[in-house]
Amino acid sequence: MAKYYGTVGYMRTEETDPVNHPGVYTEVETERHYYGDVLSNNRRYETGEGLNDNINVRNEISILADPFAMENLAYMRYLTWLGNKWKITDVKVNYPRIILTVGGVWNGPEN
Repeated sequence: MAKYYGTVGYMRTEETDPVNHPGVYTEVETERHYYGDVLSNNRRYETGEGLNDNINVRNEISILADPFAMENLAYMRYLTWLGNKWKITDVKVNYPRIILTVGGVWNGPEN
């Protein structure tokens, strides 16, 4: 079983400036570092509408849970692995571990 060390990105929606601009919300990104294990490593090419095929992975990565991760499960959006950001498609709690399933490449906001 391969070992994992990387970041998990959380995206929370928060009110930007409640005093001057009430009702305006933006996404706030937080990254946290985790250790874990790569449980499965699969990839698949899908023919898309564009010129190039899309790559999708169906990898499962198990990380050690901390209190922040347990409180913010709903906000997990991506993780870094092999130099890329991958979107998290499924989160399964098996305390003290959290099993993250990743799909395609994350195309969200960049730092």
